[in-house]
Amino acid sequence: MVTLRLTGCWKSSCSIPELDHILQQIPDDTPALRITCDRSLVWDSILAVFLNRLLTYCRNKSIATNLSDLPSGVRTLLALAQKSSNRPPKATGRPGFVYRLGTLTINIFTQGKELVNFTGEIVLSLMLLVRGKTYFRFRDFFYFLQNCGADALPIVSLISILVGVILAFVGAVQLRMFGAQIYVANLVALSMVLEMGAMMSAVIMAGRTGASFAAQLGTMQVNEEIDALRTLGISPVSYLVLPRMLALICMMPLLCIYADLLGIAGGAIIGTGMLDFSFYEYIMQTKSAIHLDQISQGLIKSAVYGVLISFSGCYQGMNSGRSASAVGEATTSAVVLSIVLIVVSDAIMTVIFSL
Repeated sequence: MVTLRLTGCWKSSCSIPELDHILQQIPDDTPALRITCDRSLVWDSILAVFLNRLLTYCRNKSIATNLSDLPSGVRTLLALAQKSSNRPPKATGRPGFVYRLGTLTINIFTQGKELVNFTGEIVLSLMLLVRGKTYFRFRDFFYFLQNCGADALPIVSLISILVGVILAFVGAVQLRMFGAQIYVANLVALSMVLEMGAMMSAVIMAGRTGASFAAQLGTMQVNEEIDALRTLGISPVSYLVLPRMLALICMMPLLCIYADLLGIAGGAIIGTGMLDFSFYEYIMQTKSAIHLDQISQGLIKSAVYGVLISFSGCYQGMNSGRSASAVGEATTSAVVLSIVLIVVSDAIMTVIFSL
């Protein structure tokens, strides 16, 4: 057995011996190599690199090695290097259909599990909030109320008025052919109250607020702030998600009513300016066209949209990766998922309300 003793400084800033010079001194018929070191040995990662190359040479020459006298840190690094070098090479080329189908199935079940876990955490946090046993910052809640409500009024106002104008103009072009221009008021009022008020508000909030939630929480994920909250024993769902969700759910019905009124006002601009109605006639026709149950349908839809938008934004943010590109992907996914859920839920609720 040949013994190799390491002494002195084995750092990148020190002068270390050449590996080839040491290998020349090891006979080819050596059955085993024992590596020891002095207590005064000073080392860093350069020693692990040196020994890894030496062990590779010994394996190729079928020379047994004994590393028991080395420091535990060196042995750990060598074990990690050995484990990494033993990984099978990545498959090249396009994987087969069965492999891709299996990967897709596993991903679907994994995402479904994460979705169920996130939903369960929200439900448990709500129950704890009702009982007053969760860490809920009302200051954050009121801030998000303002952010989701008052700060969103300018863009909601612009879009709602324009939607009302467009509906009235398109309706007027067709109804004028039958001399039924007065029913433009019915068209605009019912469209805004039943669908467009809640729908347009939801789409605006999905692009404005849902994306903001995803970006904020994704950035916290990158900065490890969410991990810090868990370390302190604070539930991130109670502290970060609930204020955002409850604020948006509370504000969506109010934004829906606001959008309905401005949409009707936009229709009144076309009715009084283009169709020669008086403002009183337009308002009375609108009043006779809509009923409380129709207004309630729009409010219920807007509340559901608020749940879906806030859930999508917070879910994508909380499950974001830990890089800048991952935050961007989470933000995009939050907007896309929100809009898809809005359209799907609108179709389902429309069918339910029509039964």
